[in-house]
Amino acid sequence: MKLILICSQFIILSFYSCAQQQKNMNQQLPKTSIILQQNESVATFANGCFWCTEAIFQQLNGVIKVTSGYSGGHVIEPSYEEVCGKQTGHAEALQIIYDSAIISFDELLEVFWKTHDPTTLNQQGADIGPQYRSVIFYHSTEQKEKAELYKTALDNEGIYANPIVTAIEPFTNFYSAEAYHQNYYNNNENTNGYCRIVITPKVEKFKKVFKDKLKKNQ
Repeated sequence: MKLILICSQFIILSFYSCAQQQKNMNQQLPKTSIILQQNESVATFANGCFWCTEAIFQQLNGVIKVTSGYSGGHVIEPSYEEVCGKQTGHAEALQIIYDSAIISFDELLEVFWKTHDPTTLNQQGADIGPQYRSVIFYHSTEQKEKAELYKTALDNEGIYANPIVTAIEPFTNFYSAEAYHQNYYNNNENTNGYCRIVITPKVEKFKKVFKDKLKKNQ
């Protein structure tokens, strides 16, 4: 009888352990599950305040959807306040769904490098903190190789006065930011001072440099 009781307790403990392990595994999975259609691909970039970067990548011909969010950290489903607290490990990032038959990952990389300063560690202009760091989160070996090749070429050619500090890391997670962060510039262009003073000049400069890559209605 004692043996049966011990065995029963062992089975219960084993079941609990497996269930707990499965729960932990599920928690570690990326929150965002992407179902891509034919010719669709995904890129994940962090290059400063996502209000600014979203406004730029949204305008590229071939870009289907841009989602502002948090990536690269250890906290599950972080809030904006938590990320700004600089303890989550997350960077403000964009998840970009694009039509690879219209725009390539190489072209997205070109826009990435040319629309922020990749030489300032944990900073873009007046925005300072690890959440504003420059990162390419690659989804494949091909994306990793292309990002590294581009970064090396820029450094070797001395394009920037200082070394590039952009990190190239494997994609591990992406959590969508709160609803009010989505499509922020388009919704607040005429009412928000940050949009008028900081984002608008960046967008206008971007349009001049990449006018041949814009959507027709831009």
